[in-house]
Amino acid sequence: MPFVNIRLVKEVIASDPEGKKAAIAAKVTEAIREATGLSDNDVWVVFEEVHARDWYIGPTDVATLRKL
Repeated sequence: MPFVNIRLVKEVIASDPEGKKAAIAAKVTEAIREATGLSDNDVWVVFEEVHARDWYIGPTDVATLRKL
């Protein structure tokens, strides 16, 4: 049973979190189903939302990088 953990910056999906997560999950599930032959119910997708101020690229957080 594939388990997919997707971490993303919370602010990226802020305008429609439920809709965007559903769209991402559907496409990820479809890709795994097509590659493996498993059913949709065999694919688990979990989202972890991280604030931009808590996600760092090197020594700088994403919130700061977006302001530059």
